[in-house]
Amino acid sequence: MPKPQSTIALVGMMVAGKSAVGRKLAARLGLPFIDSDAEIEAASGMTISAFFEKHGEAEFRKGERRVIARLLQGPPAILSTGGGAFMDAETRALIHEKAISVWLKADLEILVKRAARKEDRPLLQGGDMRTRLQTLLTAREPVYATADITVVSDEGPIDDMIERVLNALDAYHKEGASP
Repeated sequence: MPKPQSTIALVGMMVAGKSAVGRKLAARLGLPFIDSDAEIEAASGMTISAFFEKHGEAEFRKGERRVIARLLQGPPAILSTGGGAFMDAETRALIHEKAISVWLKADLEILVKRAARKEDRPLLQGGDMRTRLQTLLTAREPVYATADITVVSDEGPIDDMIERVLNALDAYHKEGASP
């Protein structure tokens, strides 16, 4: 597959595999990999969890919107977005305009299993993690479904995921779609 002419933005729930898939996909396509959460942490000088605690989710989303808008102005890259980024209407419109969006769709069981290994997810703090994930998933799936491409994220080898993403991108380009 030739190098894409626009950024590929990976969207979906936290722990769906956006960063892991993004790094390998970027290497495979010879593009830079950018993690919007890492960029936000660098710009703010604090972790995502600390930012949420100090400033709240609304302020985080404003900063996230600015960072993603800046990143989409740059050269083509593989962009891993935070789980809630695509939920913001302005961010979603920017991604639709300037990038190819790929939803990594993971089911609840996979998300619960993966999230249990992480303790740095502010939206999962307090209460039952499964219930919180289910609530987020129910609210977010209809919006994620507006992505240009959907690829299932499962427990199989990451290289299989990369192949599915590449095949979906190839099919998308053959259909003549472009951001």
